[in-house]
Amino acid sequence: MNKKIYFLLVGVIIDPFNLISLQAKSMKKKMNVLFVMADDLRPELGCYGVKDIHTPHIDHFASHSMVFDNAYCNAPVSGASRGSLLTGMYPNYPKRFTNYTCKIDVDAPNAIPISGWLKDHGYYTVSNGKIMHHIEDKAQSWSEAPWRTHPNGYDVYWAEYNRWELWLNSESGRYINPRTMRGPFYEKAEVPDSAYDDGRVLQKTIADLRRLREQEKPFFLACGFWKPHLPFCAPKKYWDMYPNVRMPDNQFRPKGLPEEVKNSGEINAYALAKLPDDKEFLRLVKTGYYACVSYVDQLFGQLMEALDECGLKDNTIVVLLGDHGWSLGEHNFVGKHNLMEVATRVPLIIHVPGMKPGHTSSVVELVDLYPTLCQLCDIPQPKKQLDGVSLVPILHDAKIKVKKQAYIQWEGGDDVIDWRYNYANWPKSNHKMLFDHQVDKQENHNCIIAEKYQKTRIELQKRLKKVKKLSLIHISEPT
Repeated sequence: MNKKIYFLLVGVIIDPFNLISLQAKSMKKKMNVLFVMADDLRPELGCYGVKDIHTPHIDHFASHSMVFDNAYCNAPVSGASRGSLLTGMYPNYPKRFTNYTCKIDVDAPNAIPISGWLKDHGYYTVSNGKIMHHIEDKAQSWSEAPWRTHPNGYDVYWAEYNRWELWLNSESGRYINPRTMRGPFYEKAEVPDSAYDDGRVLQKTIADLRRLREQEKPFFLACGFWKPHLPFCAPKKYWDMYPNVRMPDNQFRPKGLPEEVKNSGEINAYALAKLPDDKEFLRLVKTGYYACVSYVDQLFGQLMEALDECGLKDNTIVVLLGDHGWSLGEHNFVGKHNLMEVATRVPLIIHVPGMKPGHTSSVVELVDLYPTLCQLCDIPQPKKQLDGVSLVPILHDAKIKVKKQAYIQWEGGDDVIDWRYNYANWPKSNHKMLFDHQVDKQENHNCIIAEKYQKTRIELQKRLKKVKKLSLIHISEPT
């Protein structure tokens, strides 16, 4: 035998530390993931064509990333949406992911969230801010205890004035809702960005970037900003950006809209809230929402700057998303909690180093994120759990379509939405709605009874039944 070959083979056998070193180097080559979620953020961003809002940092990020123009949540409320996207499983009314109080531990106890799956496959996983709706939900799936400024600060009392420092102006304490003991629905304070909770979430996440870059393992670092969720509390300088916001021109209820489609009452839990027909109230709502979005944009920009300074930019996948939409006066609605597109469409922007940026019109949904990250991180998918599909083909080619429609559930209503139609059905009442986005992008006219759409309605109902049937049973369903 050739002596060189012999000694090489012997070296492999007798030097296991060399193998360990090679494995470590191989693991190090895996991409890190920075997963950024903003609570209640709809696609109200410059990169989505909204000219009135100031989001320069997200817009810059989007110019180097893939922007999904038709991305949808699977449930228009935080708890259910996050449970669904973090497990890759559709909601299943009334068993699984139906409202804001739900927990994965209860609704799908055998499901492995993406944090746990990545952890099991060599990643170091960290949660900062609001990622899981409940901090204790699947807490063991993270490599270290999930972090929040106030670990016990998100229970039924989370917005009581001023239990968890949500308001920073002493004047805010003059306005308390006697029914809920919550403070006002907005605040503009002369404070630095770091004063509010999201500023501290940013500081913790930047510190973690500096810490995690020194580890051998790749990381999955999740950063959950609380804004633009109510209350609309942001530094005054962001309010000053919007002296006179433009209001939507469809502040009316569409004719023939099913009674199940209604306004959210969430804002009424805060002080100073009024009825949606109060025009000045609606303007204040939109101004406050815009201020909070611009605040998050500034924090996101600082986070991207830190990622670059840490030398991690070229080896880190960055995902930015909202967990559901939010009405800002459209149809005289304020908030989420219905199946109109404005409550279900979300921003989704993915940056993968080395991949071309662009915009895609492909319809996608948040359950698709789990299989997408599995493929990007070069790990297998869990069996018999995921309802979504990988979006990696779209990242390679923005024209690719990976599915026909998104599926959404809310309070017994089932919804499918594709490139043209939004169709929903409430089986209990047999109420239905249908919007044709080709002629009615704002969803002002329910055309369910129009004769020319009857074949379309039948086809969409078939597709709805098919996708719902496929999502009913998982190995992780509670017994």
